[in-house]
Amino acid sequence: MTYDYRDKVIVVTGGAGGIAQAFAAPAAARGARLALVDIRAEAAAAAAAALPGRGHLGFAGDLTDDTQVERILEEIAAAYERIDVLVNNVGMTSSERFDARSVASIRLETEVNMLSPLVLTRLALPLLQRSTDPRIVTTVSLGGIFPLGETPIYTASKFGLRGAMLSIGLDLRRIGIRAGSVLPSATDTRMLRQEALDGGNALQFQDPPQQPADVARAMMRLLDKPRLEVYPKPSESVLIRAAMLVPNALPRLMRLFRRRGDRGMARYLEKLQREGHVVRRDGRLVLAEENA
Repeated sequence: MTYDYRDKVIVVTGGAGGIAQAFAAPAAARGARLALVDIRAEAAAAAAAALPGRGHLGFAGDLTDDTQVERILEEIAAAYERIDVLVNNVGMTSSERFDARSVASIRLETEVNMLSPLVLTRLALPLLQRSTDPRIVTTVSLGGIFPLGETPIYTASKFGLRGAMLSIGLDLRRIGIRAGSVLPSATDTRMLRQEALDGGNALQFQDPPQQPADVARAMMRLLDKPRLEVYPKPSESVLIRAAMLVPNALPRLMRLFRRRGDRGMARYLEKLQREGHVVRRDGRLVLAEENA
């Protein structure tokens, strides 16, 4: 089965980010009309304008605000009348350790990563039901299977999102909506680069991060062949799921992998500096766009 993108209305959240753009460009080239949703208005508009083909628009709003979500969906309805594919792709993380985090930051990360995709999905159902073949694709994470010690709130939100989307995928079949999730490992996005600068979770740097295009291809495979979950790196997912069969062994496993992860993160930062994505300013490394 090969998905037909022609004239499909595809809504992508986190629409100005790396994974969203890596998915949106080939989808647009195949004839889809993209509605890119991002909290940054100018970035959403610019990302939509850069796509091939016609009918692409940027929509700005905070997906943790129900009123703004409703307004965005009203604007999408006015522009397109329906949604054929909803891609839940927004996400965030923090490198602050749990014992140092504020309660407000815990609530925000949980809201962005888990609650906002669920709320958007629920409120988008009437527009999805106007489609002849409605689909939902959600970017989760291998952090939704395997606990990342340094980032427990990210882990909690992704565990919750994975479980909810599995349940939603089972439930919405009765009304003709097919839903599935993509579970990538570390991906070379702005979020990961900032996490490396902040000394975040070393475990995810066992191997060089994959590219956004790898995740985008997994999203497209999910549209070609609907299922509940797909993994950009299937072999990696098998190892992680096997480790979770013996959760009490995790403290020992973490020690085994931490040094390799620390070395991997150092190599990743060196690569970012060589490529100009990270620069030194006032004695510290920052993202190049922050330096601009």
